Amino acid sequence: MTQSLSSPRTSKQPILTLQQHILQEQKRFPGASGEFSWLLSGITLATKMIQAQVRRAGLTDILGAAGETNVQGELQQKLDVYADEVLMHCLGVRESIGVLASEENEHPLILRAGSPDAKYAVVFDPLDGSSNIDVNGGVGTIFSIMKRPNDESASDPLKWLLQPGTQQVAAGYVVYSSSTMLVYSVGNGAHGFTLDPAIGAYVLSHENIRMPKVGKYYSVNEGNRDSFPPAYSRFLDRLRKGDFGHPYSSRYIGSLVPDFHRTMLKGGIFLYPPTADHPQGKLRLLYEANPIAFIAEQAGGIATNGQGRILDIHPESIHQRTPLIVGSETEMRELARCVAEPR
Repeated sequence: MTQSLSSPRTSKQPILTLQQHILQEQKRFPGASGEFSWLLSGITLATKMIQAQVRRAGLTDILGAAGETNVQGELQQKLDVYADEVLMHCLGVRESIGVLASEENEHPLILRAGSPDAKYAVVFDPLDGSSNIDVNGGVGTIFSIMKRPNDESASDPLKWLLQPGTQQVAAGYVVYSSSTMLVYSVGNGAHGFTLDPAIGAYVLSHENIRMPKVGKYYSVNEGNRDSFPPAYSRFLDRLRKGDFGHPYSSRYIGSLVPDFHRTMLKGGIFLYPPTADHPQGKLRLLYEANPIAFIAEQAGGIATNGQGRILDIHPESIHQRTPLIVGSETEMRELARCVAEPR
């Protein structure tokens, strides 16, 4: 049953929780024996704990900066630290996980890489856009799951992480806003689940999400436009002028998850190009770009670094950065034409 995104779920429609859906999808992993659903339950538990703190942020002492900087050189917010600790705790007790890596930490956490029961590595951005919390803006969590390499590289825990995005077995994100929604995929389409606070469970609300082939909006930090490569400025001019069929409007929240989530549901394009200050891009390949690209492609969208497919990039370090341009087929094809034009 594919439900229209514009129509709410009615009482006559069957209720399917995320855990039930995961159990169904687990059949795609021969020999999983329940550990994959147990792994994902750690993520769902952590995100429920995070959303509880996000919703009460103005009533508790969890707003503002924590006073430390992370490995990226960014000032950590108190909720950054909380979200990171919660995910590390909830995932750290899952026997099937051998390695964990967080955007907030310089080094990965090696749990049980030598155990034959450890089959997965999980990487995550615990709270993307956390500075928006102080102004009651949207934020999110992003995660990616990869299988342990099946060759001699399995002895090196870093090799579990340094795999191209095509090797992801699952990825997803959670957006904390007017409602809390989790979108995930195991390579069989992208599906969205809204947290029902009355029962404390994620319930299927957006089955088999398909990104529209064309949208009305573009999302980019235009404050950096003067330092974009010329092709991106030409592309933005053409969007506004209506050269691709209609004039586009700008929508930008400043947090990857809600900005991408709008693009997923409404179509259009999200751009985080290289700039003079960040010629290699600013978003993290493992923690942000790969899982977002995986979800986008499962929904019929396209994700590139401006030159090639995001999922084909072979990472060289766990905190590698990349440009990210992701969106609907029409806008992504037009951007590719702009980039290919002679300078």
